[in-house]
Amino acid sequence: MSRPISWPGPTTGAEHALPSWLGGDPAHLAVDLGGQRLTYAEFADRARAESPAGNGLVIATAADPLTVLTRCFAAMLAGRPVLIADPDRPSPPVTPSVGAELLVTTSGSAGRPRVVARTRESWRASFASLAQLTGLTAADEVALTGPLNASLHLFGAMHTLWLGAALTDQLAAATAVHCVPTVLADLLTRRHRLRLAVVAGSAMTSALAERAAAAGVAVTEYYGAAELSLVAAGRHPDGLRAFPGVQIDIRDGVLWARSPYLALGYAGPESGTLLVDDDGFASVGDLATLDMGVLTVRGRGDAAITTGGETVIAEDVENVLAALPGVRSVAVIGVPHERFGELVVAVLELAATADTAGLKAAARRQLQPNAVPRRWFEATLPRTPGGKVARAAVRSGLLDGSMAARPLA
Repeated sequence: MSRPISWPGPTTGAEHALPSWLGGDPAHLAVDLGGQRLTYAEFADRARAESPAGNGLVIATAADPLTVLTRCFAAMLAGRPVLIADPDRPSPPVTPSVGAELLVTTSGSAGRPRVVARTRESWRASFASLAQLTGLTAADEVALTGPLNASLHLFGAMHTLWLGAALTDQLAAATAVHCVPTVLADLLTRRHRLRLAVVAGSAMTSALAERAAAAGVAVTEYYGAAELSLVAAGRHPDGLRAFPGVQIDIRDGVLWARSPYLALGYAGPESGTLLVDDDGFASVGDLATLDMGVLTVRGRGDAAITTGGETVIAEDVENVLAALPGVRSVAVIGVPHERFGELVVAVLELAATADTAGLKAAARRQLQPNAVPRRWFEATLPRTPGGKVARAAVRSGLLDGSMAARPLA
């Protein structure tokens, strides 16, 4: 059980017991969300007032992130498990396993979201190391850039409140951010005060990291999964190395990890890819290499495209294409083909100034012949709630014609 911390009440002087990972000074700004600014003492009061009735699972779902956070911390106070659910979808039926305290959803980038159950300590145990690695401090104002039902954003929000920093949706005022690469790219085009960014969710290109550095933004990237939490991290340009407390094992090209941060398993009707062996190592099927301690993640094994008897990893191609001038975002998929098995297809979001002939020529120069896309499309790419490109939705939309995609000449 979390060690309680005492909070002086803002008006009454009464004690406010909250889990120890709410770490701010009572008078310090905790949240600035939806036009509401609350100190840590005020947020503590609000969570106490929201104490859930009855027993069993608490469902925290709302379009307003402050409401979600309040309900989440209220459930923690009451010692109840809490599901952070998507407000735009019916809450899934869940059966929390023994010991489950926090239920979060996968991103859905490879299919339908799944409910992942974990203990609160499995996240909190990583918080101090993450703060040390990134340089985040209680003086930061940390931007919330996506819905809290996406585990990346919930993790970032809870880390911010554990740290004693301020969580804000005022992007121009933020000094730090937890986000996916596409969001960072957008933030860099705006007026900002960012001094550092914590980036995850999908691989970040060197070009984006260099843009951030040129703008005075220090970048920490981490690899993880909803089921595994943090696995590897690093400050740009040092590359990803095992996060403190994590043991990494590469077996036949597949990444396995053992750490205190692993989830308990799935709690909903959708099964997933999590495997756990007898020694406590877990895997979600991501392909990776480990060279002199530097981890390179090549993406989920189910993103492998078999074309002409050879295997192409979608993320490898996406990383090359994403770095080309005029490419704002990209999804690479495999589509069925009678002769080759699958064809490599690229679907791009392009800037108005993009030179399509030039980027195709650059792709041919930089990619192995079997990895060069055989078909090219331009479209607005669907995204998960967390901001990642939803590759499965791209593939299904392209195959059934439901996605408006224009072939590139």
